[in-house]
Amino acid sequence: MTTTEAAAIALQDHAALWSTREVRASDVVNAACDALVAGLDTPGLRMLAACTRAEADYDLPDLLPDALGELGVTFYPVGGVAGQEAVARALARRLIAGELTPREFTHRIHRRHGHELPLTQRLARLEDAYRILEYGDRTVQQVDAEVMTKARRLAPHPRPPGPSHVHR
Repeated sequence: MTTTEAAAIALQDHAALWSTREVRASDVVNAACDALVAGLDTPGLRMLAACTRAEADYDLPDLLPDALGELGVTFYPVGGVAGQEAVARALARRLIAGELTPREFTHRIHRRHGHELPLTQRLARLEDAYRILEYGDRTVQQVDAEVMTKARRLAPHPRPPGPSHVHR
């Protein structure tokens, strides 16, 4: 994967996480700055990256859909199933990158979706498994390994932007 593809995926993940209050608006602006540095360049991305921390909370809802659209990256509206799945995939990528522990990952999934989202039902049950370790025959390492396996299946990359969006 190229640096620009990784930057576009990171921006999409930040947008999905922001839509569910997992990250701050300023984190999305930072991801937009990283995308510019990586070589992505569109008018909307520049406007998004130019936001100050104070402006981000107010301007992000208006700027983000256009910036992502110009990059050919999907913006998931708050509350829809596709957005919930995008958040689960973004959290899975964070786990794989070492930004979360397996237990933190399953806790966030379970807290956010309970057992209701079909895509993450098994992960919610694994969070339950952590809580009953002392009563069962599984170890933390066994549950961690299963969580990592599920996360790797969950975390395929979204469609990256096409080369026409990259200015060199």
